[in-house]
Amino acid sequence: MNGKRLDPEAILARVKKEETLASRGRLKIFLGAAAGVGKTFSMLSSAQKLAAEGVDVVAGIVVTHERADTMSMLEGLEILPQQKITYKDRVYEEFDLDAALARHPKVILVDELAHTNIEGARHTKRYQDVEELLKSGIDVYTTINIQHLESANDIVAHITGVRVKETVPDSILESSYEVELVDLPPDELLQRIKEGKVYSGEKGRAALDGFFQKGNLIALRELALRATADRVEAQMHEYRSDQDVANVWPAADKVLVCVSPSPLSARLLRAAKRLSTALHAEWLAVSVETPATQRLPEEARHLVYRHLQLAEQLGAKAVTLSGQKVAEEIVAYARLYNVTKIVIGKPNTTRLQDLLNTLRQTSIVDDIIRFSGDIDVYVITGQDSATDSAPLKRSETRFQIQPFIKAFAIVVAATIFAGVFLGRLAQVNIAMLYQLAIVVIALRYGRLPSIMASILSVLFFDFFFVPPFHSFAVSDYQYFITLLVMLTTALTLSTLTFRIKYQAETARRRERQTAAIYAMTRDLASAVSKEEVLSTGIKHVCEIFGGKAAVFTLGRNKELFWERHLQPGYEINSAEFGVAQWVLNMQQVAGVGTSTLPGARAIYFPLTGAKDPVGVLGLLPRGPTKSTTFAFDVEERHLLETFVRQIALALERANLSQELAEATASDREGAFDENNLSKTSDDPPLTKN
Repeated sequence: MNGKRLDPEAILARVKKEETLASRGRLKIFLGAAAGVGKTFSMLSSAQKLAAEGVDVVAGIVVTHERADTMSMLEGLEILPQQKITYKDRVYEEFDLDAALARHPKVILVDELAHTNIEGARHTKRYQDVEELLKSGIDVYTTINIQHLESANDIVAHITGVRVKETVPDSILESSYEVELVDLPPDELLQRIKEGKVYSGEKGRAALDGFFQKGNLIALRELALRATADRVEAQMHEYRSDQDVANVWPAADKVLVCVSPSPLSARLLRAAKRLSTALHAEWLAVSVETPATQRLPEEARHLVYRHLQLAEQLGAKAVTLSGQKVAEEIVAYARLYNVTKIVIGKPNTTRLQDLLNTLRQTSIVDDIIRFSGDIDVYVITGQDSATDSAPLKRSETRFQIQPFIKAFAIVVAATIFAGVFLGRLAQVNIAMLYQLAIVVIALRYGRLPSIMASILSVLFFDFFFVPPFHSFAVSDYQYFITLLVMLTTALTLSTLTFRIKYQAETARRRERQTAAIYAMTRDLASAVSKEEVLSTGIKHVCEIFGGKAAVFTLGRNKELFWERHLQPGYEINSAEFGVAQWVLNMQQVAGVGTSTLPGARAIYFPLTGAKDPVGVLGLLPRGPTKSTTFAFDVEERHLLETFVRQIALALERANLSQELAEATASDREGAFDENNLSKTSDDPPLTKN
């Protein structure tokens, strides 16, 4: 335990997770880079060890490819009879899910997780059979190659030129209890193929000429190693969270860079990128929203947003936190995500500013170093340049006198009220009256006016209500303690009231954003057709952000055209269409309020699905905009981009549903011809499509 109070919600979530895991079977995956590395042999070897220990192990389905060494590992294991399914006047054998559930062993072996079942089986895919086994409390051992993971499908196709059709969701790997990497150097695998131990005859020669080339195997091996490492890291995070481990475990380097409105943050991000590249480490770019940052001019807040965008372009994960103190939030986040190195910029301040910061103890750099403990802290300096460090304009932070005048008036009013009832009110009640005034001022006018009011209230209380009256002299030394306590209490009240107000405003803002996202997600989930998705998305965008919107979508030949779903007054001409086409090609935001094609009337966002671009969203923002700043504030921009991602995913889903609906019955039957059925999912196509 680290001494910190546990979050009740975290405890409840942990209890629910433990209850779920207690009733659910465990999944162990034997992961390989390609067919022939020995996944099935390793699975059977582990099963033999369990059987020798007295564990109830059953071979549900094991594909041996008639390899003698693999078949020998089945000896002594109970083999479950296969289900016989008739398809096109021919009988095929498949994994018998009902027999496995009825037998209900402790551990069952289900080879080739990505296999597609024959039409007539309960589930379309074998991994769905495995899910049902796990839900019934049966532990499952299974095998899979890296090219069958959905997230790796496009990468494998790009590297090898072969599109693997049988895939499984990444969530299967992420939910596994254990992943064992079965690794074999490419040269050894190629030698096994040449010797006929993987494929025989012409099939082996075709494999060597097609998919099984040394370069392909090296790339697939790297993908398998990375997937295994990611799963191990996720398990480490889960363990540290479950055990409340506060100390950082430097098993692998992870870099965190602090982002601020300072123009030098861009230079800091590039330095962090170089450091992470040299260390081969993941890196994070983190900014912290505090009450002070909420009072920054709009230009400074947009500068933070642009820095986070730059971080994402450089390959970092951009994160925005909120809290009262920057240093505490940064270090807490670093410990939570096992960060080993924090990169922060050296403040470019004068000696007088350094002295004031020392007196006020507000140096973020010093606080991070003090709180960091076993985390390395890199303090990087930056040199001023014309491009990187242009100072923020002072015109955006003009001093406003009205809140201070109103705060002064409230203190004077409290003094007059107490003076009218002088003799009827005790001094303690007068002090409470001043405290009430300070709370009102802090709620309405902010922290600095409330601090001024705290000092004034003590002075007025001393001058008018402490003998000798109408003098700052004090007749009794005990009044010094009274005035000191009153000042301390007043300052504390003003600070706490301001913080509570900030937290309430932040909570309300996030609640509104969450409600807006939930409402749109709910409506998009119920939208079936492409037209419903477009009309729903545009309706929510216009309701939240105002203005007028239109969506450009892709035709069958990937050409861009605009739909009839647009708000009245949104005129589409050749210039606007050209901007939309550029956004689609470059996958970058452009238009009014941005630094790219700012002459456009609208701002355009690329609609990018999980795999491919699906269109462009155009929005005419409400009110006037400047070409040098974004059309929306930072919170609105984040929310709008979330809307854009949700619309893109829903549109991609609708397009896929439409394509499936248009598929003919003959196309579906062609997917289950005799050749496909006789091929196992473990074997990729031997030649390029």
